Amino acid sequence: MRLILAACLLALPAAAAAQGEAPLHGTRLDIVATGEASRVPDVARIGAGVVTAAPSAAAAAAQNATQMAAVRAALRRAGVADRDIQTSSLSLSPDYRQETPNAPSTIAGYRASNEVTVTFRDVAAAGRILDALVAQGANQINGPNLSIEHPEAALDEARVKALATAQARAQLYARAAGKRVVRMVSISESGSASPGPVPMYRMRAAAQEATTVDPGSQTLSVTLNVTFELD
Repeated sequence: MRLILAACLLALPAAAAAQGEAPLHGTRLDIVATGEASRVPDVARIGAGVVTAAPSAAAAAAQNATQMAAVRAALRRAGVADRDIQTSSLSLSPDYRQETPNAPSTIAGYRASNEVTVTFRDVAAAGRILDALVAQGANQINGPNLSIEHPEAALDEARVKALATAQARAQLYARAAGKRVVRMVSISESGSASPGPVPMYRMRAAAQEATTVDPGSQTLSVTLNVTFELD
């Protein structure tokens, strides 16, 4: 029995070394720390489309195609590239009417819908462009969904903050326990982008006032799991 126990104790440091992690000789301390960095969103994605109704399916589809062509032309005149205009939904469906509660439903007409997702790389210009789309027949607006196109620098800033927080917290625990931090044993990461206040698309009643899209700010966070050895 003693021989078996001795063999197991010898095997534990060897297993740790095989995994690339030196064996702990002191107290293990696991810290979870989060770092954050805020940025102003620089990309807005908004759904813009046309809904039309007519007595026949062909008429509803034709009217929709005409108005949607004007919407697409307005987007191109505003400088939106073709790669930033993507069809997101198409539909054609009957509208039903029921004369009395017990009467059977009958088809009263047809409704056609066509929506595109538009990516605005100049968020400040999004409201002005949307006003132009409405003037050209767009009657369905959804969004905006704001994001940071290149978040790498902000994430790196959050990583540095998270690691500094973990190190400071390890020193705090070590002092409270009457020990010292010997080394950092391991680091693992998980990250997420946390949006700030939801921006609002506001259509103004007064013709002289333009629609605005308020970008607000978004916070990107990185969480680190850091293991220290205390002695």
